[in-house]
Amino acid sequence: MKKFVLIGAAGYIGPRHMKAITETNNELTVAYDINDSVVIIDSISPQSEFFTEFERFYDYAHRLQRNSATKLDYVAICSPNYFHLSHITAGLRLGCDVICEKPLVPTLEQLDELVLVEKETGKKVYNILQLRHHQAILALKEKVAHNNRADKYDVVLTYITSRGKWYMESWKGDPGKSFGFATNIGVHFFDMLHFIFGKLEKN
Repeated sequence: MKKFVLIGAAGYIGPRHMKAITETNNELTVAYDINDSVVIIDSISPQSEFFTEFERFYDYAHRLQRNSATKLDYVAICSPNYFHLSHITAGLRLGCDVICEKPLVPTLEQLDELVLVEKETGKKVYNILQLRHHQAILALKEKVAHNNRADKYDVVLTYITSRGKWYMESWKGDPGKSFGFATNIGVHFFDMLHFIFGKLEKN
């Protein structure tokens, strides 16, 4: 059984991570979010410690690392995109491997920083690219592989989804915090195209 930390417990995706942690017979040891609307923890993992201040959360998590019986294994990050770099590096420096929602970071410079901190700590960060596990995408990948075409495919990818007025008022609607639509949502589709059709040649 692995011990997990969850950063970003009160958001849309946080409860999915809580359920995944407990349904795989692991333990959500401690959770953090600046918002305290996390009553769902009661129905998933009521024994978990919870903090709304990062400093108190980090101090508590750091103290757990001193004892092999309480030592944390993974930090799952579901916080807004613009916090990812600092939350990932904090998790690595705690001595944990990190699982982070997309996008990891918006620039090559920040990606280089993650690689450096991985080397410094000996720990790894992993991204969630769930379309690689979607049955329709797997079927399309298999179909493309079996066709064995020499020429390139011409693909039109259209994404349509509805969002209420809240969206533009949230961090998701602020390009400075979400890093824009192509990064926030498009990362899944870019990855999906690589997954199905092969390595990038030109962007």
